[in-house]
Amino acid sequence: MAQSDPQVLRAFPEPIVPGSETSPHVTAAAATPHPLAAVDPGAKATGAPRGAEPAYFEEALQDAERLLTYAAIAGVEVPDDVRDEVLRARVAGGVTADQAARLLVALTKLAARLKPVSAESLKACGAGRHAVHSYWKWAIGLAVIIVPFSIASFVTASVSEAIRKDIVVANELAVKLTSQLQPPPTASNPSSPTSGAPAAAGLPPGLPFVDVATELQQFAAIIRAVDGRARQLNFFVLRSESDPFAGIRTNPQAIHDKFEVKLPLTDLTTAANERIAVYQDVRYFGQRTLDDVSFFYGAISTCLLPVLYALLGTCAYLLRSFEQQMKARTFIPSTANSARFLIAGIGGAVVGLFNNVTITQGASIPPLGIAFLVGYAVDVFFSFLEGLLDVFTKTKSGSEALSTRHSR
Repeated sequence: MAQSDPQVLRAFPEPIVPGSETSPHVTAAAATPHPLAAVDPGAKATGAPRGAEPAYFEEALQDAERLLTYAAIAGVEVPDDVRDEVLRARVAGGVTADQAARLLVALTKLAARLKPVSAESLKACGAGRHAVHSYWKWAIGLAVIIVPFSIASFVTASVSEAIRKDIVVANELAVKLTSQLQPPPTASNPSSPTSGAPAAAGLPPGLPFVDVATELQQFAAIIRAVDGRARQLNFFVLRSESDPFAGIRTNPQAIHDKFEVKLPLTDLTTAANERIAVYQDVRYFGQRTLDDVSFFYGAISTCLLPVLYALLGTCAYLLRSFEQQMKARTFIPSTANSARFLIAGIGGAVVGLFNNVTITQGASIPPLGIAFLVGYAVDVFFSFLEGLLDVFTKTKSGSEALSTRHSR
């Protein structure tokens, strides 16, 4: 086989149709002075045939075409020579080193003119739906977990606070009723009751019947409120505490007799003692339920929810950035997004260590709100931590300098 001439290989001619070696079309194309004349499909190629060009050539050509198409749609004016070089590279039958160089120059000019839009961003925007669907799945999945736990934490915190306040008031009423209706053991032969207080009520002299009856009715109302709220809290801890009145819950009359003041009030001392006995059972039930709720939902609110809110804040940031970048056609997928989720999770866990974070002198944000902001703006939170570290470092340095001075 004859030795191939390297010059011939570099200028691989396009096959000539038999009988058309001296095609007038070729002569006319060669004589045309317009820059696009050489792109005529019938013209002779002066380089390697299509398919034998360097691997980067086709990719660069596609990028240049994307940018050229975007410029046409966006109304960005492109120099004629740049446009012609891209079109010539597409329709030419062969590729030369000079032609590849001119294409790269045209691609460089296009990229500089259309910046920050790039060929990579245009390609990514065409397949950007996959990215936004991934963010949506993350956000929906987090919301499915966050919303129930947030509602449960909010409800249990409110009910727990109400029970604590009721218990404080009920304790005071129990002590007051006991001191009013049960005189000290040293008191003997009490004088006969005044005409304003019925003897059947068992009241000490000078104590109005109406006041004691009102306090007793208020005491009974608080007992019912504590019992009802304790049952609500017990639902949120999966009935972990046994109901002291479970045996009569289905009997309305028995429940009425247990929690209501018996009429007529002929003996206030006996009625008060009965209410206090019921209150002790209700208070024990409510306090035990409060402890369970504080343990479980306190751990969730301090450890789990801040992390989830931080991740949700990251989703909000990425979705907002995605929307802005898609409008500007500058979206480029980045592996840094996964790292941002990890950093946000760590930041949310750290936020759980703070009980409250004051932003200004007159406003404060709860830890869950801070956790969401951490996920949305991770850099701001870590700047905050670095500021705290600088404060501690300066304080330590000042203390060391002061101790050294005193030692001298």
